[in-house]
Amino acid sequence: MGLHNRKYLKENRLILRNSLTPAEAELWNHLKVGQLEGRKFRRQHRLGNFILDFYCPSERLAIELDGQVHQHSVTEQADMDRDLKLNELGIKVLRFENKEVFQQLDAVLQEIKTCFSK
Repeated sequence: MGLHNRKYLKENRLILRNSLTPAEAELWNHLKVGQLEGRKFRRQHRLGNFILDFYCPSERLAIELDGQVHQHSVTEQADMDRDLKLNELGIKVLRFENKEVFQQLDAVLQEIKTCFSK
């Protein structure tokens, strides 16, 4: 079985795609249709046992937006474990707090761009 788009995650992915958080919707407005230096991003992309908020296949880059639930020690540890597993697959993970998308969008987009290969 491949790593991408495992069928057992399809229903969850579709639910997430149809109910983006306000921060996800805002960032998606700047990532969709190659708006960020021509890179194609996918939202709610299935990779292995994970559903990534955003994924750029050409850059092997995942972007995760974290709300308050991610500020608890158990969730933080789970996020670190998840990021480590993704890193082992050659995927770089960037994490931003939801509020950063609204308060510092230009800095968020700039940090994403710094991960692009030239």
